[in-house]
Amino acid sequence: MSERPSRHRVRIAAACMLALTLAACGDSAPKGFVTEQVASGPLLIAVTARGDLQSVHATPLMVPGEQFAQRQLAWILPDGSRVQKGDVIARFSAQQSKQDLAEALVDLQRNTLARAGKQSDIDSTRDQLNVEMAEVETQLGLAERYSHASTLAMPRNQILDSVQDEHFLSTKQGILNWRLGQSGIRGKAELGVIDAQRATFELTATQRRSDLDALEVRAPHAGVLMLKTDWSGSAPHIGSTLWAGYKFASLPDPAALEAELWVPGLEAQGITAGDTVELHPLGNSAQTATTTLSWVASTAKPRSRESPVKYIAMKAPIPAAVARRYGWTPGQRFSARVVLLDAKHALSVPNLAIVSNNGDPIVKLREGGRSVPRAVTLGVRGPARSQVLKGLTAGDKVLLDVSRKQEGT
Repeated sequence: MSERPSRHRVRIAAACMLALTLAACGDSAPKGFVTEQVASGPLLIAVTARGDLQSVHATPLMVPGEQFAQRQLAWILPDGSRVQKGDVIARFSAQQSKQDLAEALVDLQRNTLARAGKQSDIDSTRDQLNVEMAEVETQLGLAERYSHASTLAMPRNQILDSVQDEHFLSTKQGILNWRLGQSGIRGKAELGVIDAQRATFELTATQRRSDLDALEVRAPHAGVLMLKTDWSGSAPHIGSTLWAGYKFASLPDPAALEAELWVPGLEAQGITAGDTVELHPLGNSAQTATTTLSWVASTAKPRSRESPVKYIAMKAPIPAAVARRYGWTPGQRFSARVVLLDAKHALSVPNLAIVSNNGDPIVKLREGGRSVPRAVTLGVRGPARSQVLKGLTAGDKVLLDVSRKQEGT
């Protein structure tokens, strides 16, 4: 009976010693943290990007015809086709233009008949007035003759009637002259309106003839045909109804190509124009080219309505010799690596080791089982690791907060 309590005390003591040992280990490595030893060595910081190949100079191809004229696509080359200068790219039909031309020709015929009728009315009115003028002149001549006759030759009352007739006929002659002049002015105005209508009908007919004469689109220079997609992502196809003047495709110049690349905004920190870019077509890593960024957007923007993720756009010119060697064409999808830093000897730490202290970066070092903060000066920052310029030396052990990754911070 006395040995059992003694054995029980030994087991309790051993359990306590084990608990103290585990507790001591926990102090040296806080929960959620691991350590990494800082070392000097080669450091490559790069960001992965994807994008499309496009031409620096692209000639827009418009639907032929006058503005607001409808066209129906009758035939078109496939998207991405290589063409030479003068090759037919697309053909259109214009049933609406044919109908408009027929209506314009009918309007011209009606206008011709209307003008002829109006000219006939003007001529008839002028002839009638001329007849009346001749009668008045004859009567006025007789009235003037007898109004000065002697009372010995004619009774006085007849002489007075002749004088009155002379005054009436003179007034009538003036009115007829006024009517004749007004008839000419009014006739010219009415003919002017008819002629203006005819000019409108002739212009419409000329436009419709031009529409019917321009139903083919030919390549202005050699290039690769790139069809334009609408808001739904659909490209023009046979049977599509398009409006004249609408850009339905473009003809990029394959001699001047550039890659338009996209990087998520959270990973684009530190990317600037002049950074080295290594790129290749998707699925063909054997065809590689090295170039530099020529432009980087200042702000990140979403690429689609379906995703709120924002991306930074950037452009990199493609060497013409490389594009010719591999036969690259606009529209190809590319994968790229933007090199932010490629150093033979450098210190770096994972981003999980970096925390902010009032806006200044610090890391936590493991020293004697304790966590000691250390201010650091950072160089190039990548999506996973960052260069350290000051504050650390080779051999330092930094604490990594792995829980931040799990929380998505």
